[in-house]
Order: sequence, then structure tokens, then C-alpha cells
Amino acid sequence: MYLAADSRYGTMQYNRCGASGLKLPAVSLGLWHNFGDTASYDNMRQMCFTAFDNGITHFDLANNYGPAPGSAERNFGRILKEDLMPYRDELIISTKAGYDMWPGPYGDFGSRKYLLASLDQSLKRLGLEYVDIFYHHRMDPETPLEETMGALDQAVKSGKALYAGLSNYDGPTLLRAAEILSELRCPFVINQNSYNIFNRTIEKNGLKETSRKLGKGIICFSPLAQGMLTNRYLEGIPEDSRIRTDGRFLRESALTEERLAQIRQLNMLAAERGQTLAEMALAWILRDGAVTSVLVGASKPQQILDNIGAVRNTKFTPDELRRIDEIALG
Repeated sequence: MYLAADSRYGTMQYNRCGASGLKLPAVSLGLWHNFGDTASYDNMRQMCFTAFDNGITHFDLANNYGPAPGSAERNFGRILKEDLMPYRDELIISTKAGYDMWPGPYGDFGSRKYLLASLDQSLKRLGLEYVDIFYHHRMDPETPLEETMGALDQAVKSGKALYAGLSNYDGPTLLRAAEILSELRCPFVINQNSYNIFNRTIEKNGLKETSRKLGKGIICFSPLAQGMLTNRYLEGIPEDSRIRTDGRFLRESALTEERLAQIRQLNMLAAERGQTLAEMALAWILRDGAVTSVLVGASKPQQILDNIGAVRNTKFTPDELRRIDEIALG
């Protein structure tokens, strides 16, 4: 753990990715939403400035983030060119490939052809010579794992990425992938997976425990369960909410009366801790040191500032952890 002394970094906490030398801020900014061509460019700039000015040095992308696919990388590349490029050595920029990106048989999953072509496209959109972390975005049951890991290794050894990462892998596949990458002497340092109070998949499929044993970092997306672990839905569904404006990732059917009751109980517990529900939800993920960073999304700069508050208190009593489990898991 490292607290930056420079005033720009404030009191952001920086955690080492497993046993590697790489440190990430406890809170990172994900560009999954609100950085595509349907969003305000000026708002994107202000969110990036707010993040960096408050110690968030890591910006996470993927080839297909948008809409349209590729537009988040292109828009962030413009922000880099116009504003942030003088600070390139203070930034961690990551991208991924693995989901459907272009027509035909070569724009999806985990082949060497797809991964290396996609990385070249991403670098052009970003206007960069290299990214800091290049991830395979999802497991591919039809491509030999040796081929996919070999492509990540070439991406690093060609100088187009500094580190390799894996996203949406489970524990057993992670273990096999890590063995291959270790034999190749490829610096694989981090896993990216969904994890939050309601979604315990990485605890059930072995990913969290395997990462810890291997000395690999974890960065978690959807830490607020697409907004459910905030005060956004305590009194129902606002008309300007993501459910109403973009139902792709959080549907109204997910907010059952039982779920709303859980959210309200968690909100009461957060208040007892002197935190907002969002702060407690993020702090819960960071509680045991297994997770390097939480990836937050935002639609406006103030949300980023609100989320940064989570790093001020990541300690939980055994009773608080028990109560969270009872509320969320029943």
C-alpha cells in the first residue's frame, strides 16, 4: 500500500497487483458506459480530469466499448491527445479483446489472429504506442488456451503492452492460463471480474482464492451492481435512471420487492458506518486485500468524487460482515 505525497493524488490508496511491481489506485475509472458516441464529449473530459486530479491513474477500456464499438477508445484517445498525453507516464491505460468486434470469423473470442489485430486497432484509436495492460476479455472454449496465451505473450514482447491480464475467467482456467504464461515468462498480473455484495461468483468458482494463491491481482467491475448498491433506487425507479434510458445491463425486473428491501437494509447499515451505500459497497470489496482495485463507472464528475470516499474506511467488524451476508444472501 502506498499513499502518494503529490498534492494531485490527495489521499488515494495505491495497491500492488498481487506479487507484481505494478500498483493501481484502489478506485479506477471504467469507460464501459458514457464514453461512446451517444455521450457528451465535454462531460467525458471533465470526468477524466476529475478522476486524474483526485488520484485515479487507471483508465480501463475495451475494443467494443461504445456505442458504437471502438468509440470509447477513440474518444479517450482524443482526450489523451488534447489534454493528458503530457502525463502518459503517470497513467495506466488498459484495453481488452474477446467479444464480438467486427464481421466475419476473425473478430471474436480468443484466436491469435483476432487478439493481435484487435490490439493494433485499439492502439490506433487511442493514439498510443502501447497500453499498460492488455486483457483477453473472456474464456474461449474452442481455441487452445496455449494459442490465446501465446498471443498475449507476443503482445507484451512486441512492446505493444506492458502487462497481460485475463477477464471473466474462472479459477481452474485461470490456473492453467497462469501456468502457460509463467512458462513463457510473460508478466501476467491481474484478473478482471464482476464482483459485488450481490454477486459472489468469484468466491464460488475459485477465481478469488486461486488469484490469491498465485499472487495475481483482481480488479472488479460492476461493484455497485449496475447502480443497485447506491441510493438511486431506494424510493423506486427514477425516470432518468439507466433502467429507463438503457435497459441493456439492468432491467426493471431485477428490482423486485425483495431486492429493494435488501437495498434499504444495506443502506441502513451503511449509515451506521457513516458511509453512503455506494461507499460501503466499494469498501466491502476492498476489505480483505484480495482485490487490488474497484472499477467504477460514472455519468458525471461528482459521482467519481463520491466513489473515492470509499477508500477512507475499508475496515469491517465481524458482525458487520455477518449482517451484510445475511441481508444479501438470505
